[in-house]
Amino acid sequence: MKKNITGYWVTLGLFAAVYTFSSIMDLTGVGPARATMAHLGYPAYVGTILGVWKAGAVVTLLSPRLARLKEWAYAGIVFDLTGGFVSHLATGDALPKPLIPLVLLALALTSYALRPASRRLEAAPAEPRGVLAPAR
Repeated sequence: MKKNITGYWVTLGLFAAVYTFSSIMDLTGVGPARATMAHLGYPAYVGTILGVWKAGAVVTLLSPRLARLKEWAYAGIVFDLTGGFVSHLATGDALPKPLIPLVLLALALTSYALRPASRRLEAAPAEPRGVLAPAR
């Protein structure tokens, strides 16, 4: 169990560091971010939107509790990184550019798989409850 928790924090820490750096580049246009967006055919404002979402995902993943929001953050990360992979392929980018989003995705999915119970969304109840539940 300790190995899983250590693995979770190591993979999450690495992912969060890279995603934070990526968010800052997207928000400021510093580094290759703006040129990459233009190369992929996206308008500059898409980088700003992605930068905000990436920052929100990192804050959410590093925060205690917020299990449902963490699920959404991981989903957004999957959408972002698979979209990046496909975008690089569609523009004919040579290796390793298309693989970089996949490596980050593997890191994020590893942290997702290793996350402790305290960071998981509770399982849905076995039986429905509420006004639509059958009477007993």
